[in-house]
Amino acid sequence: MSNSLEKLSIWATNPPKDCPLELSSSFGGLGFTGKHVTYTDADTWYPSWADDDHMYSPWTDGYIEGQYCFSFDNHLDLGNVAETGHAKIMGNDPMNLTIENLGKSIAPPSPYKGRYPCGSLVYNHIWYYGTYCLGPSNQVLFEGEYYNWPWLGPFVGFRVSTDFGLTWTESPHTPENPLFGENGLQGQAIKIGAPHFVDFGKNMENSPDGYAYMVAHGAMENDANPRYANLSWITGDQIYLIRVQPAIENMNDASKYEFFAGHDKDGNPIWTKDFKQIRPIIDWNNRCGCVTVTYNAPLKKYFMCVTDGWPTTKTMDSYILEADSLTGPWRMVSFMEKFGVQAYFLNFPSKFISEDGQSMWLCYSGNFTTDQEINPPGGKYAMSLQEVKLL
Repeated sequence: MSNSLEKLSIWATNPPKDCPLELSSSFGGLGFTGKHVTYTDADTWYPSWADDDHMYSPWTDGYIEGQYCFSFDNHLDLGNVAETGHAKIMGNDPMNLTIENLGKSIAPPSPYKGRYPCGSLVYNHIWYYGTYCLGPSNQVLFEGEYYNWPWLGPFVGFRVSTDFGLTWTESPHTPENPLFGENGLQGQAIKIGAPHFVDFGKNMENSPDGYAYMVAHGAMENDANPRYANLSWITGDQIYLIRVQPAIENMNDASKYEFFAGHDKDGNPIWTKDFKQIRPIIDWNNRCGCVTVTYNAPLKKYFMCVTDGWPTTKTMDSYILEADSLTGPWRMVSFMEKFGVQAYFLNFPSKFISEDGQSMWLCYSGNFTTDQEINPPGGKYAMSLQEVKLL
C-alpha cells in the first residue's frame, strides 16, 4: 500500500461554528485508503481484545449464520422481551476475519421498549456485557416528520460470562432498578445511558492504573425542556467518564464506581463516588451522541469517536477527537459531515492499530434507513471496517 497522500481519500474537516473544541495541532485529519470490508448483517459491534488473542463483541438487530436477534420488542411477537447477541471475532487481518456467532440472551426491557448492548469488556477471561434501555421510536416530530429517535433510558448493568460467552449470569439489576438509579421513563435527562469501555488494548494492557474506564453520552437536567429529541440512542449534549476496578464483585455495585467531577485549581482530575457530582468531559449541545474511546499505544494518544444524529437520522455527522489524557482537553482531528451517509457506533479496535500508530481501522455500522449514496464506499448495515491513516 502506498503512503502517498494523493492516493488517500481525505475527509474535509469543517466543524460547525459553535464547536467548543480546538483543532488538533498533532493531526490534520483522516485519510481513507480505500481498503474496506463488511461482515454479517447486524449492527452494534464493539470488539474487546481478550487475552486469548481473539476479540469478542455484542451484536443485535440483524442476523448471523441464520440466527436473528432484535433488541426492540416492536420487531417481535414474544411479549415484552429484547434479544442481544454475542460473537467471537477471529483473525489478525481485518480483511480476512472469521465471525463465530455464540448465541443470544433474552431479557425484558419493560417498562421501556428496547434493551440494547453497550459497554462490553473481556478481561482476565471474564466477559462483562452491559445493556441499556430505549423508549418508543418514531414519537419525535421534527419539521413535520417523525424520526427514529427513541429516547435514552438507563444503563441497566452487566451480565457476566466466565467461559467467553458460552454461559451467562444475568445482572441483578433491571430496567426499573438500574445500576446508577437513573430514570428515563418520561424523557428525563440521563448521563450514563449507553456507556462504552475505553479500549486499552489486549486484556486492557495499557490501562494507566488498572481501572476500566467508560465513556457515555447524556444530558443535564432541564425540566423545562424534555429531552426526547436531543437525548436519544444517537444524540446528546455531554460526554461523561466513569471508572471501576474490573472484577465480578464490583461491576454491578454502584458503590465501587468513581465519576469524573471536573478539575481542581491545578488542573488535576477530580474523582468522586457521589454520582450527583459528576461533570462532563465534553459539553456541546445537540452534538454529543454515541461515543467510544481507544488508546493508541504507539502514539500515546487517546482517540474518541462521536456520532451525532441531530437533526435527523436520515444522515449523521461523526467526528474524531484526540487527547493526551482521558479527561482532556480533547481536540478535533476530523469532523465528518454526513459520514456513511448514515454511519453510527464508530470505534477503533485496538487490535488493528499499526506498529507506528499511524494507521487504524474504523469499525461502524450504517445506512439502515436510507437509499442515499454510500459515502465512503463499502460501508453498510453490518460490521463495516475501513482503513484510515492519520494525516
